[in-house]
Amino acid sequence: MLYLARLETFFPADIDPTLRDDIVSREKAYGQQLQAAGKIAHLWRVVGPKLANLTMFDVESNEELQEILAALPMRSYMDIEVTPIARHPSVIHQAS
Repeated sequence: MLYLARLETFFPADIDPTLRDDIVSREKAYGQQLQAAGKIAHLWRVVGPKLANLTMFDVESNEELQEILAALPMRSYMDIEVTPIARHPSVIHQAS
């Protein structure tokens, strides 16, 4: 099942820099683990001043995606919007 998620991060201005660095480091490691496992099929940065990305998840179920999102180290500081998607029947080139 494919899902496109927009994840936007909002760290409080007064967050301890050491805590922020730790959370960001754990988030990066978890994201790379998900990519290696094939759970993240694509990952893009949203251009502009916001700290946001678009992530295409390829998972077995709604429940698996929920577990993945709940385990994100930055989850407490994120707004996440998820859209289930399907391949369009008119596509002539598959995304790589």
